[in-house]
Amino acid sequence: MSKTEFFSLITILLLSHTLVLSQTKESGPIIKEYGEVWRIENPDFKTYPSKEYKVVFDIMNTSESSDKLNKSIETAARFLNMHAQSGVPLSNLEVALVVHNRASKDLLKNSEYKKRYATDNPNEELIKKLLDAGVSIVFCGQSSISRNIPVSDTIDGVELALSAMTALIQLQDDGFQLIKF
Repeated sequence: MSKTEFFSLITILLLSHTLVLSQTKESGPIIKEYGEVWRIENPDFKTYPSKEYKVVFDIMNTSESSDKLNKSIETAARFLNMHAQSGVPLSNLEVALVVHNRASKDLLKNSEYKKRYATDNPNEELIKKLLDAGVSIVFCGQSSISRNIPVSDTIDGVELALSAMTALIQLQDDGFQLIKF
């Protein structure tokens, strides 16, 4: 490789690296302030705006710290935002969260969360925005009892199921695709 070819290659690499670094993540348009994603220009694997995307997220883990947002719940906001940014209308996005195990506490109303953890529920605003966007949030009845979290102590709009297992089976039978992180 000649010196000229070498320096041309280095210049191209530096310019492409600069373009990637200059990109910023964006939230919205569906869930503002949460669910930031990168815009992907001209992907080879195309996203079809006219397709109906039905997805269920299995949410069982949470942050170790009671004052930190549950990033698994925020994944639903990312899903909605990235597809909307890519031209998929909200009417073609059907999203459900099945919440159980350690993540159960994240569904508590702020007043109940504060009693138990002496801090505000960092997930309450996000959960309300997801519910407002039409996301179904299903709470495992088994976790409700075993973790002493009655559905009456959860954020309004949370639905109680017999179990997370039952909800996951039923949603997948209804055409939802399971995403587990």
